[in-house]
Amino acid sequence: MMMTSYRGKKLTRKTEDYLEAILVVSLEKGYAKTRDVAALLAVTPSSTVEMFIKLDKMGLIEYRKYEGVRLKSDGLEIARTIKFRHDTLFNFLRLIGVNNDIADRDACKMEHELDRETISAIDSLVDFLGRDDNTGILNDLKRYRE
Repeated sequence: MMMTSYRGKKLTRKTEDYLEAILVVSLEKGYAKTRDVAALLAVTPSSTVEMFIKLDKMGLIEYRKYEGVRLKSDGLEIARTIKFRHDTLFNFLRLIGVNNDIADRDACKMEHELDRETISAIDSLVDFLGRDDNTGILNDLKRYRE
């Protein structure tokens, strides 16, 4: 199992996914409840509660039974980083013609594995290609895909 470290905390892909899901739900609804995070991750509410308790003990979230969760500063920083990685990879995959569902699934896998330098380079490329003055390059890319 892939494990990263953040300020001495050992984070698995699963813990990163939960932090990202809490952020996504919070951004969408203004709060994150157990059922919403469980639904987004396609897991049971009971396994979500188990992870919430673990993340709370790690100091990454504040978990209140029946009220939901709130990201603490370290948890928020990690969640934003994972979401940035996901969004960057998703946008890149869409740019090269991968459909939304596959791009989302693959971005979820890749966001945990790629080096920060690789993500930064991909982000720069997506940003460059997204500029208005680069429509010719995008048209060439579309023709290449066809």
